[in-house]
Parts: sequence; structure tokens; C-alpha cells
Amino acid sequence: MKIRRALATAVALAVTTPAALLAVSPAYADTKPVTQTQEKKSKPTIKELETAVAEAKEAYEKAAKAKADALVELRKTLDELGSTHPLAVTAAAAKQAAKDADAAKTAADQAVTDAKAKLADLPEDATPEQKTAAETAVTEAEATAASAATAKAAADAKATEAVTAVNDARVAAVRAYSVLDKAADDALAAKLAAEAALAQAVKEAEEEEEGDVCEPENDLTAEVTGLPNKLVAGTTTDFALRVTNGSDRNMDEIIAYTGVFATDKTGIKETGKFFRLQWSTKSSPKWQSTGEDDYIDGLGPLKPGSHTDVKLRLTLDKATPAGNGVAFVAADFYNKDGSCGGMTDLNMYEFDVKAAGSKPGKTEDAKPSKAPKPGTGNTGTTPLGSSSGTPAQTGTGGSLAATGSSSATGSIALAGGAAVLLGAAAVFVVRRRKAGSAA
Repeated sequence: MKIRRALATAVALAVTTPAALLAVSPAYADTKPVTQTQEKKSKPTIKELETAVAEAKEAYEKAAKAKADALVELRKTLDELGSTHPLAVTAAAAKQAAKDADAAKTAADQAVTDAKAKLADLPEDATPEQKTAAETAVTEAEATAASAATAKAAADAKATEAVTAVNDARVAAVRAYSVLDKAADDALAAKLAAEAALAQAVKEAEEEEEGDVCEPENDLTAEVTGLPNKLVAGTTTDFALRVTNGSDRNMDEIIAYTGVFATDKTGIKETGKFFRLQWSTKSSPKWQSTGEDDYIDGLGPLKPGSHTDVKLRLTLDKATPAGNGVAFVAADFYNKDGSCGGMTDLNMYEFDVKAAGSKPGKTEDAKPSKAPKPGTGNTGTTPLGSSSGTPAQTGTGGSLAATGSSSATGSIALAGGAAVLLGAAAVFVVRRRKAGSAA
């Protein structure tokens, strides 16, 4: 259903993009107010929100394209500024001139040093002409060195100016790109905000139309056949689940829940630790594990008066302690047009678990009893599924008093089985609604 897909989108947006929704730029205020103005005036219609989403999407696509084009241009400019750009060529020439000026100054400084050395090395009997010539050489060398120093300073300044011009051009190019980058981010945030507002409006409209609760569908039943009331650890048992549409209308999609739990005097045991439950159907003949959520999906539609069968296979680990077990089953349907589906009662089937290697003795098919629905207030002091309805009492030593209820029922009550039943029912309801949303 399109509406439920929209709700799934809203959930994804709420989880993955809270920062983006808070970062919407004022420059895109023409799309953002769909979530802000609802408090000030009447809520926009879904059609108006769809228009806002379309406009925000178009704005984002344009901004994203502009950003992509700007990135190409930025890379091109940065590459040219490192080689062929006029500023780069000028900077390269200036740096070479500065290098040459530095070499000339170094040579001039060395000439001064050499001239001074010759002057100092004149013999005592040097003629006045020789002394004058040496002194003149020093003076001329110093003048040349001074000129070289001035030339070097000028060349260094030009080189620095040229390099700065290149760097400034790089910064300007990056800043120009960052403006478009920011615009694209803002456009994306505005688009996400518009989509979230639309999804929220669709959700509210659906809840108003359908209501928040689906009443149980009494004409949809889920029954187990072939499950013995006694099982031996280390063995495998095949049985079946039949889901029947007893109504006069089609049911578009059928879902089933199965869960098996072990108990002993120490309490409830983890299902996966001792039990392995598998299933197969005519359309999916390969055996599959029910997984951690005990959920069987995709059983297909059911016409009025028809049924579908699920093959079940329960394997008990050899280490399974002697005690009791209980299997829970239920079924549900939902309609693709968005109308409310309905869930069967959550039924439970109790059985005894015998130690590995023992004989089960005479067995019968386990009989169903209804588990309480979530919110019925059962505290666990009443044995769930007890045919007599007599409360199970516990003595000071923690053992069950004789009440006439079955041993399995007693252990379930002692171990807090009511909580398990209520939890199983609640989990099934949640899984049912999640399946409907995914549709």
C-alpha cells in the first residue's frame, strides 16, 4: 500500500536526517514552512504538500547540478593554477627571477669578500697606485653588492606578490564552490523536510480513516494439528498449522506467528537454546527457520472459505531438560487497499517434555487454549490455559500445590508464563503492524 510505504519513508527520514532538518537555510523558506505554519493556520492539504515536495525536489535537483558543474570547474581551475594559468605563469617567472637575483647577490657578496682580501694581502712595499686600485676594487664590489641586494629584495617582493595572487585565486575558486555546495545542502534539507511533512500528513490521514486499532477477526482461525502432548528430548516431530478464512470476503495477505518455549521448575528457558522450529509451505517447500521473531510471512491471499497449510517441524535438543513446553500460534491478514485487517486469538498448545532416551508412552494431540490478550491484566497467578480456571498456588518452598490443573499449566504459571503470553501477543501485534507498513 502506497500510504504505508510513505509512513516507512517518514520513519527513515526521522532516524537518518534529524541534523538536516534542523539545518534548513532561510534562503529556502518557500519550502520549509510546510512544517512550521501548521500551528499558525489550518493544516495544508496533502495535495498542497505534494506540490511543495515536487517544488523542493526540483530546487534540489537544480542545486545539485549546479554544485556538480561547479566542482568540475573548481578542479579545472585548481589544476590550471598549478601550471598554465596566467597567474601561475607569472608566479613561476617571478620565482625564477627571485632565484636569479639571489644568485647575483651571492656572487656580488663574494666579490666584496675577495676584494677586501686582496686589499688586506698587499705587501708593505706596495705602491700607492696598487693600494688605490685595491681600495677602488673594494668600493666598486660593495656598490655592486648593494645594487644586487636591492634587486633581490625587489625580485622577492614580486615573487611573493605573484604567489599570493595564485593562492588568492585558489581561495576564491574554493569559496565560489562552497556557496553552491551550501546551497545544495540547504536544498536537500528543504526537500527532506517537505517529504517528512507529507509523510506525517499521510499518516495522520490514514489513522483518521482507519483508526488505530484493528478488532480481532473471528472468522480467521489458526489451528495446530499433529502436535503430541508428550515429546522426548533429542527427537524431531512434524505437525501442521492450518489458517482458515471463514468469512465471506477475500483476505489479501496472510501472516502467521508461531513460538515455542520450554519450562522447568527453574523457570522459562530460551526457545533457541533447546528448541528449533522450522516451517515450509507448498509455495516454499524448503524448510526454513522461524528465526528470532517466530514470524512466518507471505502465506498469500485467502478466498472466502479457503485455507492454507504450513508444515512445522520441531526439534528438541538432547540437553532439553524434562519439564513442560508450550507452543503459541496466531494468524493475521491485511488488505492492500489500506483497509484494516484482523488478528486471530493467540492460542497455546501445552505439552510435556521427557528426558532424552525415555519413552513418551501414550500420546494424544495437544489441545488448544486461548492466551489472554495484551492489557487484560493477568498477573500470572492464574494458570493460563487451565481448563478448571483454578488459581495455581505456591507453597513456601516454591513448589506448586495440587490444584487439579495440568503440570504444564502449573510450570507456566510458576515461571511467570502470563508475562510470556502477553509478551508474545504484543510482539505479534507489533510485527503485524510492521508488516502492514512494509506493504
